[in-house]
Amino acid sequence: MPELKAGDAFPEGVTFSYIPYTPEISDVTVCGRPQNYDVSKNLADKKVVIVAIPGAFTPTCSSAHLPSYIANIDKLKAKGVDHVIFIAHNDAFVMSGWGKVNGVKDDSILFMSDPNVAFSSQIGWAGPERANRYAIVVDHGKVIYAAKEVDPGIALTGAEAVLARL
Repeated sequence: MPELKAGDAFPEGVTFSYIPYTPEISDVTVCGRPQNYDVSKNLADKKVVIVAIPGAFTPTCSSAHLPSYIANIDKLKAKGVDHVIFIAHNDAFVMSGWGKVNGVKDDSILFMSDPNVAFSSQIGWAGPERANRYAIVVDHGKVIYAAKEVDPGIALTGAEAVLARL
């Protein structure tokens, strides 16, 4: 499959793994159970931003990328975004823990695993073991924005860049 671009339909059969946040597992030392999230099905009737990162707890991801979305979640919601989904090669436990230590306590930002970087590889935006840094906005199953960072940083994939495209 070629890289996704605006106007493309979001691919069928995309599944991520995640642990939904609940108050019962809000403590970072408590784990929930991973479950599959049928991305293709769930994006059919929502507006969602998918943000791929090289890894949870990595420098740029933790100091800039995720904070940009936490700081702008209300602006994204005002533009009709139902969820922001952060994906990485990390398993669902690590992704859930990353969300917890960053104080995300609802489903406005979801933290999911792209096992074996399967989806990122499918669209050609992965290295040998990790996803490239990218953002895709999907509106009711249709891609309206897709960008991959070429240079270090979040110029094309941070919340401010995505907001400018909505």
